[in-house]
Amino acid sequence: MNDDQRDPMERLRAADPAAGVEARDGFADEVVARAAAETGGSAPVADLTAERARRRPARMPVAAAAAALVVVGAVGYGIGSATAGPAVLAGGAAPPISLQGPPEGAATEGGAMPEIATGDRMMPEPGAQGMSWPSWGGGRNSFSASGLSTSGGTAAAYGYDARAASDADTVAALAGVLGVEGTPELADGSWSVGPKDGTGPALGVSLDGTLGFWYSDPANSPWQCGDGAETCEPAGEIPSEQAAIDALRSLIESTGRDAAAFEFASETWEGAVTRTAQAWPVVDGQRIDQAWGVELSDRGIVSASGMLADLVELGDYPVVSEQEAFERLSDPRFASTMIALPAEARDLPVTDMPEWVPPTEPPAAPEPGVAVSWPVNDVEIVEARLGLASQWQPDGSVLVVPAYEFTDADGGTWSVIAVAESSLDFSVE
Repeated sequence: MNDDQRDPMERLRAADPAAGVEARDGFADEVVARAAAETGGSAPVADLTAERARRRPARMPVAAAAAALVVVGAVGYGIGSATAGPAVLAGGAAPPISLQGPPEGAATEGGAMPEIATGDRMMPEPGAQGMSWPSWGGGRNSFSASGLSTSGGTAAAYGYDARAASDADTVAALAGVLGVEGTPELADGSWSVGPKDGTGPALGVSLDGTLGFWYSDPANSPWQCGDGAETCEPAGEIPSEQAAIDALRSLIESTGRDAAAFEFASETWEGAVTRTAQAWPVVDGQRIDQAWGVELSDRGIVSASGMLADLVELGDYPVVSEQEAFERLSDPRFASTMIALPAEARDLPVTDMPEWVPPTEPPAAPEPGVAVSWPVNDVEIVEARLGLASQWQPDGSVLVVPAYEFTDADGGTWSVIAVAESSLDFSVE
């Protein structure tokens, strides 16, 4: 039994094969600039009494699909458009819901600022003033709604079976598909294959609740400098949207999964020489907030990540009504999460962000009796949708449970768990 009780992110960082590698100047800014993915529309609340068809695709042998990935990596890639907006090449499922914050890959179209809101304000430079957004994502919100359903019901829940796939054969098969040489080693909370110093292709598989893996190949990176140079200008032709999605689709199929059970999107950014693609598992018509991803250059796959654990059914759970879930938005026990900013903030181009002007002196002393600023944002809920969201357990296992997404009058969305209190464990370990 795995007795590593560290936080999953801590374990992931500890096992990172690129740990200790210094990024070149400007790398972080470029990563932020290319953060973009799909945005989804709203969908009606699901019928809780409808029969659900739960089919798990048959697993195909890894060796049978490995050739497809090799072919993708061997041929030349077409040239795609340089755009910050995503291209969703398959659709129909409702967008993912997250109970932990913005779902992986959440962003906006057309170069708009990412859909994130943490605390009461955006973080300015030290000493900056006047750079705050309204408290859309904070705790000081006054919620209102009308016409929400008062009928509860049941809904299916799922979990990741990470232990069933955690073995040397599974890791070795994936390493073979990705061209990583070496024997899988289990140490420090993860499986690893290949060098840990960034000198060659490497694969890591964390012993977390999803059996998450990450892969990188520095030889395919346009930022990898040759001849021992410390800095260099990235070069290369941007792969097409279809090439990036095909590479990810082949990777998914190489693990024995049915790519038809995923929805794909691809994007790049202005000035880029790589393209990324994401794939969301679709369950009961809902995207799950645990996406696979690749970054592709004209040399091949630069990096990839995903989950090797299968989703298994956990049966139906009791679910609260829309009205009761709405009331949870104001209940501190449920810590409602904003997962998309209102439209006016979401549509604001990064170039239109207010410029920070350095102060020339500190603020004046407060006057006696001055009112204490305590901003409260009025949020009118206009729509509810029942979906699925992942929830990490204290032992590191991961559930995919019913959750509500509420849309407010300004286009912002909020999430809250939908499972009834009778099936919630409020104890603190």
